[in-house]
Amino acid sequence: MEIPTDHLHKMTIEEFDTSKLLINAARQRDQRNLQDTLVVDVDCHHYENESMAEIIEFIEDPVLRRTGQVYAGAGTGANNPFMIGSPGAQDVAGRITRYPLRKMDLTPEDGRHRDIHLSLKWMDALGVDYAMLFPGPMLLLGLHPVPEYEVAMSRAYNRWLTERVLAEEPRLKTMLYLPFNDPEAAYKTVQDFGDAPGVAGFMVVSTRYKPVYDNAYMKTYSLIEEMGKPLSFHASYSWSDKLLGNTNRFLVTHALGFTIYNAVHLCNWIVNGLPERFPKLNVMWIESGLAWIPWLMQRLDNDYRMRSSEAPLLKKLPSEYMADMYYSSQPMEMPHDLDILEMTFKMINAETQLCWSSDYPHWDMDLPSVIWDLPFLDDRQRRNIIGENARKLFNLDVSDRFPNYRPS
Repeated sequence: MEIPTDHLHKMTIEEFDTSKLLINAARQRDQRNLQDTLVVDVDCHHYENESMAEIIEFIEDPVLRRTGQVYAGAGTGANNPFMIGSPGAQDVAGRITRYPLRKMDLTPEDGRHRDIHLSLKWMDALGVDYAMLFPGPMLLLGLHPVPEYEVAMSRAYNRWLTERVLAEEPRLKTMLYLPFNDPEAAYKTVQDFGDAPGVAGFMVVSTRYKPVYDNAYMKTYSLIEEMGKPLSFHASYSWSDKLLGNTNRFLVTHALGFTIYNAVHLCNWIVNGLPERFPKLNVMWIESGLAWIPWLMQRLDNDYRMRSSEAPLLKKLPSEYMADMYYSSQPMEMPHDLDILEMTFKMINAETQLCWSSDYPHWDMDLPSVIWDLPFLDDRQRRNIIGENARKLFNLDVSDRFPNYRPS
C-alpha cells in the first residue's frame, strides 16, 4: 500500500501492526513498571464506521434500517445519511500513519470482534488494564439536522457495542452515547442500557446546541444518579459553528472547539444549580485538557460574587462545585513553567478528581508518562490519577487483573 504523502517522499508499506507502531510506548511502560500498576484509560476510541454494515442491522425502524443498508452496503459507511462529517486534517496529510493504515492491521479470526483485538493490542502496549471505549465519527452526530437519525444511529450503535464488543471483553467498558437532541430518547437509553455489560456510565457529546438545564432532561439525570453511575460530557468540534467558522486553521479550531462547548455546558450546569439538585450525580468533562478550568473557575467566581441573585440555588462558589467534578487529562497542556500545571492540579483537586486518558488512536494522544513523570506528584498521587480515581468513579471490579489489589 502506498502511504498518502507528498510526491517527493512517496512511501510504500507491506504490513502494519499496532504492536510494532507502539514499540516506544511499550518501552515506556516497562521502564515505569506499569505492568504492576492499575492503569485505567477513561477516554479512547475506535472507528465504528468500519463496522457500519453491522451496526445498521441493529436499527429498529425497518424503513430507516433499509435506508442505512443501501448506503452502508460497501461496509465503509461512506455517504451514510445517519452520519455527518466536518472538515479538518486530523491525520496531518497522512503523516499520522495509523489513520490510513489501520485497516491493514491483522487480527485473529477466532470469532471475537476485530475491535476487541485492535483495542487490546494498543492497551497492552501502553500498559492499560481497562479502557472506556468511545465512538469516533459519531462524536459529530450531535449537530445532525435530523434528530431521528441521531436516535436511530445511537441506539443501533449502543446495542451493537454492548452485545458484540463489551459483552465479549471485560477489559473494555464505555460511557454510553445519549441521543441528547431527543430528551425522551435519552431517558429511554438510560432505562434500556443502564445494566448492559460494560456500561459504566453515560456520555453526552458536547458539540450541540441543547441547554443542559432544560427541564426535559431532569428525569434522565435523576435516573443516572439513582443508578450510581457518572455522566460525562465529551468534547468535539465543528468548523461549521458560526463562531469557530471564523478560524482559518485547524490548529485554532481544535484548540478552541474542544474547550468552548464543554465550557458553556459546565457554566450552565453549575449556575442553574444542577449540582444542588443532583448532589450524588458525578459529572466528568472529557477531552478538553486542563488549562481552561482555572480560567473558568476565576471568571465564574468573579461574576457570581457580583450577581449571586441569578444563581439562587448555589450554596458555595462555582469553583468549589467545579473542584468536586471529574476531569480527563488529555490533551494535557505542558507549560514551560511546571508551576503553572502544578497550580492547575491543586485547583481541580487532581489527587481525587483527575483521571488519565490516552485518546488513542487520535493524533494528539497522551501516554501514561504524561502523568507518571510529573515531578510534583508523589507515588500515591500518580497512582490515583493513573487508575485509582477511575476505579472508584466507575466502581470497577479489577480482581481479574489484580486479585490482591489494594487502593493506594
